[in-house]
Amino acid sequence: MGYKVKLGVFEGPFDLLVYLIENAQMNIYDIEIAEITKQYLAYMEAMKKLDVPMAAEFMVLAAALIEIKSKMLLPRTSPSEEGAAPEDPRTDLVEKLLEYKRFKMLAEMLQQQEEAGLRILEKPQEDLSVYTGQTDEYLDLDLLQFITAFNLFLRKKKKVEEIRRHHIRSEKQRVTAEARMADIRDFFREDPFREADFKELIDKKEDRYDIALTFSSVLEMMKEKKLDAEQNYIYGQIKVRATEHLMEGEDDDE
Repeated sequence: MGYKVKLGVFEGPFDLLVYLIENAQMNIYDIEIAEITKQYLAYMEAMKKLDVPMAAEFMVLAAALIEIKSKMLLPRTSPSEEGAAPEDPRTDLVEKLLEYKRFKMLAEMLQQQEEAGLRILEKPQEDLSVYTGQTDEYLDLDLLQFITAFNLFLRKKKKVEEIRRHHIRSEKQRVTAEARMADIRDFFREDPFREADFKELIDKKEDRYDIALTFSSVLEMMKEKKLDAEQNYIYGQIKVRATEHLMEGEDDDE
C-alpha cells in the first residue's frame, strides 16, 4: 500500500531542494552542490531525530546529490578534438528542478483560478418582457391600471431581492476538485488497464472551467502517484493511465 509522506512544509524532495536553493540565493543553473547536499542531509538527519517517517523518494534524491557531489570532485577531462566540453554532472538535476518549478507554478495558477471561480454567483434569468416594449401602452393607463402595474413592479422587485439574499450557488461552485478526482477514479474502475485520452475525462468539453478543473485534478492525482500521463509532443494528445496506487485506494474506500 502506497501512502503520501509530508515532512514539515515540504511535500516532496524537490520541494525541499528548491527551498534550500532559493533560501541560499543560489543560481539554479550553478548550484553549489557541496553546500546544498550538506543542508539537505542535515534536514533529513533532523527528521530522523524527530522520529518522522522518511519517504523513499527523499532517500533517492539524497543518493543522487551525493553522487553528483562525488563527480564534481573528480578532475574534469579535457575537451575532445571536436571542441565539445565535458557534460556538467548537475545538468540532469537542473532540468528536473526547472520542470518541477514549472508544474508547481501551473498547479498554483489553476488553484487560484478555481478559487476565483468558486466566488462566482448567479441567479435565474428574470422575464422582463412585462417592462419592455410597452411604453405607449403605459402612457394610456388610467390611475387604477397604473397602480396595478406599479404593484406588479414592486412584487417583481421583492422577488429579485429574495433571490439575491438566498442566491443559488452556480454549477461552477458546486463542482470541486475532490468530486472530479472521484469521477476520474470511477472512470478507470471498470477497466484499470485502459489508456484514456485526457479529453475523455472532461465532463463538459466546451466549459473552460471544467477543462482547467479536470487538468488540475489529473496533476494532483499524478503527484499522489495514482495516475500516469504521457504527451509525446507539444499540444499533442495526453494519454492517461491508472496506477496500482489508484486501485489500492479504491480497496481502502470500500
